[in-house]
Amino acid sequence: MKILVTGGSGFLGTHIRNFFGADDFSRRAGLDILNMQDASRAGGYDVVIHLAALLDKSPDAAEMTFLTNVEGTVNLLRSMRGNSVFIFASTKDVYGRFADNYPEVPETCPTVYAGQSALEWSKLIAERYVEFYANQNNFRSCIFRLSTVYAPKSEGNQPNFVSHYADAFNTGEPLRLPANGAPRRDLLHVEDFAKACRAFIDSIIRHGLYNLGGGRENALTLRELFGKLEAVSGYQTSIDEANPLPAPVPMNYVSDLSLIRQELDWKPEISLDEGLKTVF
Repeated sequence: MKILVTGGSGFLGTHIRNFFGADDFSRRAGLDILNMQDASRAGGYDVVIHLAALLDKSPDAAEMTFLTNVEGTVNLLRSMRGNSVFIFASTKDVYGRFADNYPEVPETCPTVYAGQSALEWSKLIAERYVEFYANQNNFRSCIFRLSTVYAPKSEGNQPNFVSHYADAFNTGEPLRLPANGAPRRDLLHVEDFAKACRAFIDSIIRHGLYNLGGGRENALTLRELFGKLEAVSGYQTSIDEANPLPAPVPMNYVSDLSLIRQELDWKPEISLDEGLKTVF
């Protein structure tokens, strides 16, 4: 089975590509999803896992964010052959502030516009294109609305906040936490993300849309995460209590994993204690 990972040299893509022994489609590999000739390579693969995206939330980057995340995705979709598999990495943030209405967020949470940035909105628009082209061109599709996926650092990549916190423990630099560490998040190790991709590939589901995260078993506040990192690493740093970061939107987010458990028989296997050790 030939597998292609777009963004395969990125923070998560490096690990997903290595897990599957897949080929890399990235600018570091000399390929660009905005180049139609490059994107046509997707037609030569049994599975395309699409992670490549512009993740800039700044207003100045809105036009390029829509171009990359929507038009770049469409370029790949147009090239997919029948009965192949397309897996799209979307984001929990398509729900915006509405996620705060649920202790565990289901796929039925509203996605109406509520101040989301071009990044979140471009991902939601791209989801609709995935569904359209998969049905029109008869290939299988899976959309994962990802919660916080963490991973060991990889060369040349900007880590997410979990690895950033681990870096602070390595260097002793004080950490600023949003809302003094009150926000709650569910964390998923990148290897469990890869196994979710494999579960869809091996399934008979034609078109799936799933919230994907660590679920309630792997959820904790950011202050609790600070303590967990301290415990698993044996290192110490401090929290800059006088200068908290602003509260995020949503304040709390924990994925409801009922649907993916039911349809793909998947659940997280790597515990926080085990997984967080890998970021040091």
